[in-house]
Amino acid sequence: MLVSELLTNADRFSGRPVTVIGTMSDFRANRLRHGGPLYTFDLRDGTEKVHVLAFAKPPCESGAATVEGTFETVKRRLQTSYPLQEITAHNVICLHDTVDPRGRRGSRRHGERPA
Repeated sequence: MLVSELLTNADRFSGRPVTVIGTMSDFRANRLRHGGPLYTFDLRDGTEKVHVLAFAKPPCESGAATVEGTFETVKRRLQTSYPLQEITAHNVICLHDTVDPRGRRGSRRHGERPA
């Protein structure tokens, strides 16, 4: 599903496993207090974005991706409480790694000689 579809139906998907397609942006690598890694990024579909947490380093840091994980609406408290919708990723699939049926980028066409 797209990010906008997920957020439009946030109550229906809260606490449930989801598979969402979008474009990764704002990738950040952090450390938890106990020293373990935490990776965060936004997943966008052109109109909406959702925050993603990953405890394992995704195979890519930008570009088209499918995120499989658990969607939650959580409340963060700073000066005021506000809801934050996020996905805790179990798997990130980088779509730019898929094979183009026309061949790999930069590869020679059948019969071409190298330059």
